[in-house]
Amino acid sequence: MACGNAHISKSDSLAVGAVQIMLGIFSVLMWYFLLVLYMGQIKGVFGKYEPLTYKTGCTLWGIFFIVSGVCMIKTAKNPTRALTISSLGLNLLCMTAALISMVLTLVELSSFKSVSYKNYGQAKLGREVSRVLLAVYFLEIFITLMHSIFMCGSLNRGHGAVSTSATEETETAF
Repeated sequence: MACGNAHISKSDSLAVGAVQIMLGIFSVLMWYFLLVLYMGQIKGVFGKYEPLTYKTGCTLWGIFFIVSGVCMIKTAKNPTRALTISSLGLNLLCMTAALISMVLTLVELSSFKSVSYKNYGQAKLGREVSRVLLAVYFLEIFITLMHSIFMCGSLNRGHGAVSTSATEETETAF
């Protein structure tokens, strides 16, 4: 298998987990921002702007990213086979959620129905937030894919341990 020789250090795994937690928190905060933004709309002639991603709560799925990041950090600190497998499962869940969110965001950004002039500014700002979240989803897919490849490599070596770098092994020897 191609990922059999992949290695990741403990510090890299901790950093990736922390980044994933930050991306999840950012997504949840953006959902709250969109909630406040869209709740303040006024019923106009053309109606309110309620995009597909807002209705499905895609940005609220950032909770999956937070849980997966916590599991990554726990796996890096105490690498066991069960934690590695659960980290892989959560990475798969996050990758799926990010892919679905990315597709829904692209559908939302490709179609724009006219809204009331009173709500146009809110709709425009909401679309800009969706563009930022599209980049976040892409980054989330990349992070979970790379970490999954490295965790797959550690499982193929016959143990669930995250490999340590030469500098970490030297530091622990002293």
